[in-house]
Amino acid sequence: MNHPTIAIWPVVLAGGGGTRLWPLSRGYYPKQFLALGGNESLLQQTLTRLEDTGDMRVEAPVVVCNEEHRFLVAEQARQVGCLPATIMLEPEGRNTAPALTSAARRAVRQGEDPVLLMMPADHLIKDRAAFNITARAALAEAIAGRIVMFGVVPTHAEVGYGYIEVGDALESGDGAAVYALRSFREKPDEATAQSYLNAGGYLWNGGIFAMKASVWLAQAEHYCPDIARYASAATDAAREDGEFFRLEVEAFANCPSDSIDYAVMEPLAAAGGNAAVVVLDVGWTDVGSWSSLWDVSAKDVNGNVIRGDVCVIDSKDSLVFAEHRLVATIGCENLVVVETADSVMVADKTRTQDVKSIVDWLSRQNRVEQLTHRRVYRPWGSYENIDAGPRFQVKRITVNSGAALSLQLHRHRAEHWIVVAGTATVTRGDETFLLSENESIYIPIGEKHRLENRGPILLEMIEVQSGSYLGEDDIVRFEDKYDRV
Repeated sequence: MNHPTIAIWPVVLAGGGGTRLWPLSRGYYPKQFLALGGNESLLQQTLTRLEDTGDMRVEAPVVVCNEEHRFLVAEQARQVGCLPATIMLEPEGRNTAPALTSAARRAVRQGEDPVLLMMPADHLIKDRAAFNITARAALAEAIAGRIVMFGVVPTHAEVGYGYIEVGDALESGDGAAVYALRSFREKPDEATAQSYLNAGGYLWNGGIFAMKASVWLAQAEHYCPDIARYASAATDAAREDGEFFRLEVEAFANCPSDSIDYAVMEPLAAAGGNAAVVVLDVGWTDVGSWSSLWDVSAKDVNGNVIRGDVCVIDSKDSLVFAEHRLVATIGCENLVVVETADSVMVADKTRTQDVKSIVDWLSRQNRVEQLTHRRVYRPWGSYENIDAGPRFQVKRITVNSGAALSLQLHRHRAEHWIVVAGTATVTRGDETFLLSENESIYIPIGEKHRLENRGPILLEMIEVQSGSYLGEDDIVRFEDKYDRV
């Protein structure tokens, strides 16, 4: 089939929180930015997943994310050489239907009507070639005017996923099975899930969709007019900010929060609308829990999934991750053990859907472990807390090549910087200094200062803070290349 004039827009939704993968996934660094299935993060794998669409023209992706993660998205995209056409910023999370509607509206406003291939940024797909075969079939159906869902071949009676009931087979010349969409089924209990597997004709809802922009907007206006109205208004009044596309705050806040499934697909299926399902059999998981990651990961002879400095003795069917120190288990079965620099979680593998309760507890206690790791990422690089005590704090700071911290001062703390690797350009008051390895400088309380890395390699430093208050909010910014307040 030839589709030479059709443009494909990958639309990557990167706004999820991933609370069930705590302590690796956290509010400021959720699972889509983690390398859980290889050397690249889930976001990076998603950005580069669509490789072979035949004669269809694939454009640079549109990424939808929240304000807090915008620099993480930009940096991870840069690392894999897949720069987005735009990074669309949501003022607040409103679920998948408003995000997709905003992307579709942007396309139509530009005078285009591409096929949108909407992919969540936090899914893991093992068989990339098979995904591309399925995608070609889905895109061909979308070109014909259908809204297409990806239905995953179930491997067991999973209660954590919604199910799709398929109808009659549709003809497809693009190498994958395609069916009419019959109905949606909510997340079932175990007996119901098993009955679906026994009956056949049911697939897991993979959360991936393809449709023409105009087709989606027409269905959104019909089935969820408030979402269509407010998401379109937020897009029409958006502000371009370099590589970022900032949706208008008030209109987007008024937009109802709803998923694509509930807002459009369920009523469309019930009405017998023009929808289809392509069958996806690619080693898929939404990595919605530690147990789902265990399901699709390579295991040792005893069924253990291990990463890091791990010793497992007489243990089986467990997942053990170690990031910063040796973790050893003896006589364990069906456990999840995850160690990070500041937290350790141990859970029964059958209870990993309940990890969110830990995050809820951390939130009620106002614990920082809900939001951040010990290493905190910034648009210029990162810092890691090494030690702290009364009136002092020690950090390891890394600054990317070409990056710079803001011109700033602190009212309550002084800082002493020691260069470990690379070269630092330091502004202190009216003076500028060039510091190399093993050289240091002192920044008094109240002194304007800036740290830059104008060199070609990563700048690594140790920062010693001292003073009466050492909080991150003790910053008065005068200039900032990243437009932070």
